[in-house]
Amino acid sequence: MLFVVGGFAVGLAVNNIADHPTVPDNAPPSTTNTVVVPQPVTHLEQLPQATTYSTIPDAPADVNTSDAPDGTVVHPQRPVPIYRAPGAAAFAILPIREITSDTWVPVVAREDGWVQVLLPSRPNSSTGWLSTQDDSLATARTPVRIDIDRAAFRLALIRDHTTLAAWTIGVGKASAPTPAGRTFVLASLTDPKQTYSPVILPLGIHSTSHDTFGGGPGTTGIHTWPDASVFGTRSSDGCIRVPADALHRLATDVPLGTPVLIH
Repeated sequence: MLFVVGGFAVGLAVNNIADHPTVPDNAPPSTTNTVVVPQPVTHLEQLPQATTYSTIPDAPADVNTSDAPDGTVVHPQRPVPIYRAPGAAAFAILPIREITSDTWVPVVAREDGWVQVLLPSRPNSSTGWLSTQDDSLATARTPVRIDIDRAAFRLALIRDHTTLAAWTIGVGKASAPTPAGRTFVLASLTDPKQTYSPVILPLGIHSTSHDTFGGGPGTTGIHTWPDASVFGTRSSDGCIRVPADALHRLATDVPLGTPVLIH
């Protein structure tokens, strides 16, 4: 079942974003010598917001969908413009909040004064560039990532090159497959009106078969399921169904913005 936006009573997941965020020690050096100054944005409020509800056709596509980001995540402390490239025009806004959680998005590339991040909006694998030349971004590092192998029905929680835990999961059926690519943990939701999962973790990626689902935007998520027979099968409408202990571990130990690789 795909994540449904409407009707949720929301609670933030426990997340372990560092109190004193730092850029990773292994961050690649910049190859440029001159910092490109952002183009001024005179009417920021007129730009579309990059959220799970929006479609932004002009967003640059992720050109590397299989490699894991290094774990750097950023949070806009105020709405910030998103640019097509360093020095190019702004095309959207990254808001402070996504659904009801603070916005944290993973960094996938860098240039002097800039970071490229994954976006939660359609189309899937959308990216954009943010300026780091002022105090508008908070930076942190998540030490883990989630790796999902659809063919093997396996979800692994990985730290560096070590698998901390792995579970057999259920994925999307043939008519509504779980989308592939690299994405991230977008938010954390609870809904006392439903019984199939105590927590739902929406991802920054959408169904490729449903434009909408149950009144929501067709966001793919991770959640549990009361019938264990779905694990090891293609049975959902695109979401990743995990055992209860997996959901508890992910909701407790995985910070917002954590990269998710879906193969």
